[in-house]
Amino acid sequence: MRVIVTGGAGFIGSALVRHLVLERGAEAVLVVDKLTYAGDRRSLRDCEGRPGFAFLHADICDAARMRATFAEFRPDAVMHLAAESHVDRSIAGAAPFIETNVTGTFVLLEAARAFHAGLDAAAKARFRFLHVSTDEVFGSLGETGAFDERTSYDPRSPYSASKAASDHLARAWHETYGLPTLVTNCSNNYGPFHFPEKLIPLIILNALEGRPLPVYGDGGNVRDWLFVEDHVRALVAAVERGRPGETYCVGGRSEMANLDVVHAVCDLLDQRVPAVAPRRSLVRFVADRPGHDRRYAIDPAKIEAELGWAARESFASGIARTIDWYLANDWWWRPLREQRYAGERLGLLAGKHP
Repeated sequence: MRVIVTGGAGFIGSALVRHLVLERGAEAVLVVDKLTYAGDRRSLRDCEGRPGFAFLHADICDAARMRATFAEFRPDAVMHLAAESHVDRSIAGAAPFIETNVTGTFVLLEAARAFHAGLDAAAKARFRFLHVSTDEVFGSLGETGAFDERTSYDPRSPYSASKAASDHLARAWHETYGLPTLVTNCSNNYGPFHFPEKLIPLIILNALEGRPLPVYGDGGNVRDWLFVEDHVRALVAAVERGRPGETYCVGGRSEMANLDVVHAVCDLLDQRVPAVAPRRSLVRFVADRPGHDRRYAIDPAKIEAELGWAARESFASGIARTIDWYLANDWWWRPLREQRYAGERLGLLAGKHP
């Protein structure tokens, strides 16, 4: 299989590429990535030089470049993960989220449609366009219930609204033009190579460095946690066995409140790298995020039944693997941390808040 992976230098994208190249032995994998702040080519170092692996530094909003890329590479599948994805950043400035998540998806769908139209019957039957999305498009749940493929959309942030728009585009291109698209909506991912601004890597690294552990509100916001390697297996299952036009919700069946996640990380780190005081003492409650959804949960019954996928990692096993990876791989995260705090120091010198 020849696969284009957009956003392949990001957290989930790089995990997918490593899976395709190192474990699945895909015929050819082309990563298309703009290498914004959260894209890191070092996350692909084990793939560099492997047969069939290639990297293209490009913006998915560049229509001419994307059309040329499809024509030259001739993919069997597109796995579209390129996205701006941090809610806090979307609140501070929504424009990049609309540009990448909405316009970028439109550009890719149009490039895929033009390419697909020129294929012979057998190649058309093989081709797939997978749009990878989030459970945040569904809004917030009450104390019970779970999102599934029939849940109505109710996005609450610029990020989730931009992803909801791109989901609708992917489905519309299937219904209107017959492009064989699929959509997946996943719960919160965690694991190796996760950019340090997200909750779990931020807590791991702050705790290791003895810095405060910020927790929004009362820490009671609940998320369903999915180990990233489980997620990428679901994405491959969707491309290989999913039905065009369908949506598959992907979850880890591991609901936890944010404060419980933070405590679990603290306790595991205390076991592995003892500190003078328990790391739970570093927790600091901070003002809640505007429009913060209270609870997410995914019912993955459809993908489990139809595609034979199931999460292999519990939260306990996955978080242990994640912490052990960060302890063993400071070559990856330490430069990112130094860059962040150098920027904060410069901001303070300029009279700005970090």
